[in-house]
Amino acid sequence: GQYVTLQKAGRTFRAPCPFHSERTPSFIVSPDRQSWHCFGACGTGGDVFSFVMKREGIEFPEALRLLAERAGVRLPERRVSEEQDKQRARLYSVNEAAAHFYRDLLLKGDAAAHARDYLDKRGLDSAAVQTFLLGYSPQGWEGLMDHLRKHAFTDREMLQAGLVIEGERGLHDRFRGRLMFAINDQKGRVIGFGARALDPSGEGPKYINTSQTALFDKGGVLYALDRAQAGIRREGRAVIVEGYMDCIAAHQHGFDNVIAQMGTALTERQVRIVKKLANEIVLALDADAAGSQAMVRGHEVVREALDGAEHAVPVISWRGLIGYQESAAVNLRIAVLPEGRDPDDVIRQDTDLWSQLIAEARPVLDFRLDAAAAAHDLTDPRGRSQFVQEFLPLLQTVTDLVVRAHYLQRLSRLSLLSEEELAALLRQTLARGKAREPVRPAASAAVTALPKGDAREEFLLGLLLRYPELRADGLEVRDDLLWESANRQILACWKQAGELEGVKRELPPELEPYLERLIVRKMPVFDIPQAREALLDCVMRLERRSLEAEKQAVSAQLATREEEVGSTALMNAALEESNDVIARELAELQLRDLETGLKLHGRERNDGRQAVGTDIDG
Repeated sequence: GQYVTLQKAGRTFRAPCPFHSERTPSFIVSPDRQSWHCFGACGTGGDVFSFVMKREGIEFPEALRLLAERAGVRLPERRVSEEQDKQRARLYSVNEAAAHFYRDLLLKGDAAAHARDYLDKRGLDSAAVQTFLLGYSPQGWEGLMDHLRKHAFTDREMLQAGLVIEGERGLHDRFRGRLMFAINDQKGRVIGFGARALDPSGEGPKYINTSQTALFDKGGVLYALDRAQAGIRREGRAVIVEGYMDCIAAHQHGFDNVIAQMGTALTERQVRIVKKLANEIVLALDADAAGSQAMVRGHEVVREALDGAEHAVPVISWRGLIGYQESAAVNLRIAVLPEGRDPDDVIRQDTDLWSQLIAEARPVLDFRLDAAAAAHDLTDPRGRSQFVQEFLPLLQTVTDLVVRAHYLQRLSRLSLLSEEELAALLRQTLARGKAREPVRPAASAAVTALPKGDAREEFLLGLLLRYPELRADGLEVRDDLLWESANRQILACWKQAGELEGVKRELPPELEPYLERLIVRKMPVFDIPQAREALLDCVMRLERRSLEAEKQAVSAQLATREEEVGSTALMNAALEESNDVIARELAELQLRDLETGLKLHGRERNDGRQAVGTDIDG
């Protein structure tokens, strides 16, 4: 009820769904089942934890802590001591005090007149200054330090927060004579600062940031994310710009889904943070060579950030999905700005143009193709060769044959090679990539020729074959958790035979090479307790996979029935307002969907509890 206005409807409550726009309320909360479900466009549901995770864009450990704070419940498992909690709280406080010191100096100090003039010229009003907690750092060496000492902060705390540094003069302020930008974490707490030089002829770089601290990690923070996360969820899209001023200008003009990467290259951690809030990322960087290079690096980072994910599959669609996707893909697009103009210029001069540029942002492969073509002389055979060598590897992860054919067609026209020749080159590229994969010498040629199976299933079988002490635990593993028939057969033989030699005797000859691969499979060296923990964790992941598959199947069946009978019938069935056969069938299907979702979320909560127990930062 803190997020939506609930209305009583029999034994349940209803409201407009907070996850999509709708006129007729289809979001149902059941106190009896302690669950919620959207019978509209979302078709999702769960318990209070899954609701907060989805609404706030956070993982279970953080949702658990958030709800515990609201309910006044103290979590018993804590890795961080009370002393460490107090130290972090002091760091938040000293940063907050510094931010207000800088802000007051900007608004009232005579020495900051030129900083106020600069902001006026850039079109920032007083509301933006207050909202984003902008400030000015004094020219002196100890202005901030003296102020914080008066407020009972120690030199050690200032050092730990990165506000002061120790040099030949002893301790002195890190930021001097600069326009200050307070940088917040996702909860709105000040964790560091960005500082811009106002005198272009002065010493030092144009921008500097707080150094690495216990609170501030430049590669894991996005500027204004605390203010933008609601807009990002609403729009289903995050727009990433390069600098603080670009971001502030966007928010000042009503574009509240814009965040900034603070002038640095986009990092994997930043991509993962944004991915929790939206499935679409638009890079809108400066229209210059550096901006283009940053966009290319951003594409590579997105590919790396999503590569190797537990449930990842290589995919690309017409919408521009690049690299790898988990359960929700990242749609990376590029907004190409007019030559010589940055986002700040465009937004202040023509908001309609900015909206159009974002709406018409191009799929990243289109941008990469044009960028590669512009970088090489396509009238020269060598230039065309370099162009092909640069772009063709990007198609390795494209499994959609239609999409691959589309880009091969475009590449063919520009390179003057036939599509068949390009396809042959692509196959050679893929073959070279596979050839570079390490081959364990203990494995025979027959083993290395086998196709790669499910990594989790192979890991589980490898543990059982290598550690006889796990037999009691292994006998509890359900055969249906293994989806590949060869793995199920090996598990059945292992349960029956009891030891490796017996498995070899019982196994059909055609599976012997596969068994050999499992035996020589590279694995960490565990002691017995660690091996047992690894086995249980692997079983837990396989159980979660089964629940996810069941949930997907039931949800698909429910969606099909919704198309047949309509969402109103579905909702009435959930509210128990009808007793006919169709309604009972729908109600049973909905109950199965909810129960499967709750089982799945229960599994995720167990995973999360382990994370809370071992790492308080999740």
